[in-house]
Amino acid sequence: MTGQITSIDWAIILGYCIGMLALAAWLARGQTDREDYYVGGRNIGAWPVGLSIMATQCSTNSILGAPAFVAFAAGGGLVWLQYELAVPLAMIILILFVMPLFRHMKLVSVYAYLEQRFDLKTRLVLSGLFLFVRAFATAVTVYSIAIVIELITGLGFVASVLLLGLFTIIYDVMGGIRGVIYSDVLQLLVLVLMLILVFLNLLDANNGLFAMWSQFSEERSVPLDFSHHGLGDGETFAFWPMLFGGLFLYVSYYGCDQSQVQRQLSTRDIDTTNKALLINGLLRFPLVMLYCFVGVGIAVYASQNPGFIENLPNKNGQPELNLAVPIYMIQSLPIGLVGLSLVALFAAAMSSLDSVLNSLSATTMEDFVRRFHHGKWTAAKELVYSRVITAIWGAVTLTMAFYVSDIAPTVLEAINKIGSLANGPILAVFALGFFCYSVAGTHAISGLIIGIVVNALCWLFLPQLSWLWWNVLGFVISFCSAWLLALAFQKKGQLHMPPNTELYEHAVRQYLTKEAQINWYKASSILFIWFGALFCGLYFIGFT
Repeated sequence: MTGQITSIDWAIILGYCIGMLALAAWLARGQTDREDYYVGGRNIGAWPVGLSIMATQCSTNSILGAPAFVAFAAGGGLVWLQYELAVPLAMIILILFVMPLFRHMKLVSVYAYLEQRFDLKTRLVLSGLFLFVRAFATAVTVYSIAIVIELITGLGFVASVLLLGLFTIIYDVMGGIRGVIYSDVLQLLVLVLMLILVFLNLLDANNGLFAMWSQFSEERSVPLDFSHHGLGDGETFAFWPMLFGGLFLYVSYYGCDQSQVQRQLSTRDIDTTNKALLINGLLRFPLVMLYCFVGVGIAVYASQNPGFIENLPNKNGQPELNLAVPIYMIQSLPIGLVGLSLVALFAAAMSSLDSVLNSLSATTMEDFVRRFHHGKWTAAKELVYSRVITAIWGAVTLTMAFYVSDIAPTVLEAINKIGSLANGPILAVFALGFFCYSVAGTHAISGLIIGIVVNALCWLFLPQLSWLWWNVLGFVISFCSAWLLALAFQKKGQLHMPPNTELYEHAVRQYLTKEAQINWYKASSILFIWFGALFCGLYFIGFT
């Protein structure tokens, strides 16, 4: 066993980073304009896009936080898997009702739809909200990951930030969305490989699967919690808030967030886009289950080795439980595999950071720079500006990471809550555009603000309400508020639709029936069957 990082491990890490730069340089050869840079010429296949989406979701915080939640958190355990049941259902909604419209419109920025449907101010408000929230959250993520790198490797905080950030920024600037997608695929493969190796090592240390499972806490081994509802009982992670709250969250995140939609718009046609969503809907659960069962192994290992928890790095006088997995890797894996395990942590971090930087750049370029530039640039000049904007956002987020230390511990605990404040209201704005032609941009923005304010009041004054319900509540409040405002302040029968804007139903129906080669009304039923199989599997685990 080894308890330190050797020069061989560092050589593996350095080789990986250099390999990422070489891949980005190779992918950058064919870039000629901003569409190549931001949506890959709309010619990327389903598997790379689907796996890239999965990689972004499996950030370092997930890889470290989910096992710690399963193993040690109060009220934690395998109930986290309930959250993932919402993913296949969310993919069905996106396949049938959301992405056909966006593909039909040939968007680069998803917020451009809001200008075509509502007005410019609606586009700018939603785009600006995305830029603010994502830049801030990315800075906090960089800070938290740099702290982990510092504690594990012994590097200083500045060096840890630069090691993570500079390599990611450079390959992101060069490779564009193709660099993001294909590097994410490689990073996901490395991550899955290491998780499998760690899990097998834990099985060996805990005398096999059945022995490990028998020693895991019975209370934590139950994945479905039907005994609570989260509506004032103080229980956050019950089945119903995780299913319905997760459904609204995932539809909003995958369908209305530039960092996700941009990759879905990089495919060659609607069939490829929907195949990527299908891949994500089918494979995300097994991946999450893998790192949750790593948490099961860590919990049993820690119970058999009391000194393991005591020797974790301390934070505010308490052991930092989120470091249990990487510390176990360093202590238990042989030389070389330690380096590969750290590469897996770097990969998880980079796959989150690179996609955000590219989407921040795309939103800035499309919604602000090009939107308000009245001259004409050459394609080559637009490409240069796109790369410069990506570099600027990289510098901004890395700089911000040095100034969030006082609030980061609080924000890290509440980061999902912050997202849940706005996810439902943002989804409501898009849904209003799809279905309520009487609603104008002013009504939609007002509904957005009302929904966020109501969720914030719930955070302040209703702590017993599960924050997962905010995703549903924010959507309902925002949608209904905007609709009622439209009823109150418009003439009877008045529609707020630009004259050349196609009706939502016509655009979606035409694209799914005439452009698609696959009957997605039938094909998407696979995801519903998968949802049922997962539910039955978790129900069975609860009785074993």
